Amino acid sequence: VTLLSIQRLNLLRLAPGGHVGRFCIWTEDAFRELDKLYGTWKTKSVRKTDYNLPMPLMTNSDLGRLLQATEIQNVLRAPIKRQQRRKVKKNPLKNMSLMVRLNPYSSIQKRRSLAQIVKGRSTTKR
Repeated sequence: VTLLSIQRLNLLRLAPGGHVGRFCIWTEDAFRELDKLYGTWKTKSVRKTDYNLPMPLMTNSDLGRLLQATEIQNVLRAPIKRQQRRKVKKNPLKNMSLMVRLNPYSSIQKRRSLAQIVKGRSTTKR
């Protein structure tokens, strides 16, 4: 159990390590002190000079309901239905037709090397 003074709040003591999951028990007097320290949305702070609580940016926080509203759906563009598939990059060393497209002389080289291999086999069999 850790007791903290409301006048000297320390975030590292309230949430050590930045983990904001601690169970805190606040007294009624502590809430009154918070109102004096930070003020409310209607009244300014008594202890801090010219400090107002930041106003929430969203008046309606139900985002799912907002996105499904007809006013917003009419303004949104239609979703993209078809995704383009990536081309499979083929290896020219394994794909002969691609190699011929890149290097037209490669078909002649391959034929010569195959002929050389066949010629070498025929001489070793005898």
